[in-house]
Order: sequence, then C-alpha cells, then structure tokens
Amino acid sequence: MTIRRGETLLLTIGIPAMLLVFLSLTHVIASPGGRRVDFIAPGILALCVLSTSLVALSIATGFERSSGVLRRLWVTPLGQRRLIGAKISGVLVTEVIQVVVLSLVALTLTWRPRGGPLGVGEVALALVLGTAGCAGIGLALAGRLRAEVNLAASNGLYLVLLLLSGIVVPLSSLPSALRRVVIALPSGAMAQALHLVLGRGVAPTGADWLSLGLWALAAPLLAARTFRFD
Repeated sequence: MTIRRGETLLLTIGIPAMLLVFLSLTHVIASPGGRRVDFIAPGILALCVLSTSLVALSIATGFERSSGVLRRLWVTPLGQRRLIGAKISGVLVTEVIQVVVLSLVALTLTWRPRGGPLGVGEVALALVLGTAGCAGIGLALAGRLRAEVNLAASNGLYLVLLLLSGIVVPLSSLPSALRRVVIALPSGAMAQALHLVLGRGVAPTGADWLSLGLWALAAPLLAARTFRFD
C-alpha cells in the first residue's frame, strides 16, 4: 500500500534523497568540520525515520480513521494494541528500504561511515527506538484529531523537528538550554546518536539511550490508551 501511494514515496524516498544530494553539494547550512556528506548522511537517515514513522504514518492513519476504515476494524479481534503494533512493524519494513536506498546514494557521494560492526548494531537500535517513539506520537495524533487537523499538526511538527533536532542543523549552532530540550526529544536523541556513531565513530551517550528508550515505551502506550477508531 505504501509503494502504491506516490505522495508517500515522495515523502519517504524522493525528498530525503534530494536533500541528501543538495545539502552535501552546497553550502546552505553549516557543517561541523570534515566533509559535508559525512555530517549530512546520518541526519538524513534520522529524517527518514521522522518522515515515515511520524508524518506519513500519522496522516495515512488519520484519513483511514476519517473514512471509516478503522471503524470497520473495530468489530474484528484486531484491537488497538495489535493495530498499533502492526503499523509500527510496517513502518520498520519501509525504513529498511529507505536506509538501503539512501545509504547507496550517500556512498556514491563518497560518504565514509564510521563505527565498525559494533556501530551497525548501535545505529540499528537507535533507529528502532526512534521509530517506536515517533510512531507512537504520530498515532496518538491520528487517533484523537480530525484528519484535516492532524494533517496540519503532523506537517507543522515535522518542520519544527527538522530544524530543531540536529538532523541537518548542527546542535552546536543552538543555545545550550535548547540543546538539552532537543536531546530530550526522540528525534533529537536519535539524530545525535547517528551523528556520533556514523560521523565520529563513538558510542551514543547515556542521555541519548535514556531519551530513546523512554519515548519508545511511553509514546506507543499513550497511543494505545488514547486511540479512537471513530
């Protein structure tokens, strides 16, 4: 279903790929030393999680709820928790495709990821935890707001997190107080974890793992408790 929706493909593959190429080859934003692609590529991978697990999932679920699709599922044994788990699992499959495609694009731009074999596991764990947290937020919005309101709220939140999560704008450019707020968000903690592992070859901080773990647990539970099928 995701592959059949052209607008979803544009959001999940097209826009991240264009941003990766554009920001790597231009000097629109500051880069904290080294080659630009080595900073941009980890941020774009975090952006993929944000665009797929929060925005695309929230908007699609919101319109499914508005059109009555979810109301029909209400009379089946599926239930809220199974629905949320199934949607998050579907998002993870989509993100695997995103990571493969965008990593290949980045490698053609001479990206040199660091971290080694241990870093692969750390990156995978950060992406999974970030996905759970962002998907929980997206489903919480979709399960309570009208489809049109949810559309605006999801896109607005996406723009705010894009600029204030260290995804493409270095955290060093932000005030220290704001940096602490950013790391407390799932998108900010995930982006910093990817930058540390892939960009510098060091392990994520304890604060990153704590933030990701808490959001991965709390956000889906909140969505399950507040989600409405109609």
